[in-house]
Amino acid sequence: MGSTTVAGTALAISAGIPATQTEAGYSALTYTEIGGIEKIGSIGAVTNKVEFQPLKGAKQKHKGSTDYGSLQPSMAHDKADAGQTLLRTASAPDNHALYAFKATYPNGDVRYWQGRVFGYPEMVDGADTILMANPTIEIDTAIVKVDAT
Repeated sequence: MGSTTVAGTALAISAGIPATQTEAGYSALTYTEIGGIEKIGSIGAVTNKVEFQPLKGAKQKHKGSTDYGSLQPSMAHDKADAGQTLLRTASAPDNHALYAFKATYPNGDVRYWQGRVFGYPEMVDGADTILMANPTIEIDTAIVKVDAT
């Protein structure tokens, strides 16, 4: 398979979390699509590099802790959009709950994960711009990848 466009990709949120960290667990949840998204960001983990340079010998490199990443989707702020409303609820300073997320690519591939929303700042740029929102979603679990059937 060659490269593909991401036009048509959807991001959705669920107030629940799966019983198991599997396709079956995630697909049993009800999701609300988040509207007005312009960009989602990079989905996937990065493992930190641990290095040690002995005085004599080659540098040693090892895998350290894993950071599952974070997203800062860019979206046209819409206070009537149900998905954005759930994101704002999740971003409240006293809300420490995990939420389930689902990204669906145009070819039908799906990515599931759990995360917390750390803010929902609104961006007011210039006179000829749209009021935007840029929430931060910190990913707390491994990404469950499901290929289209």
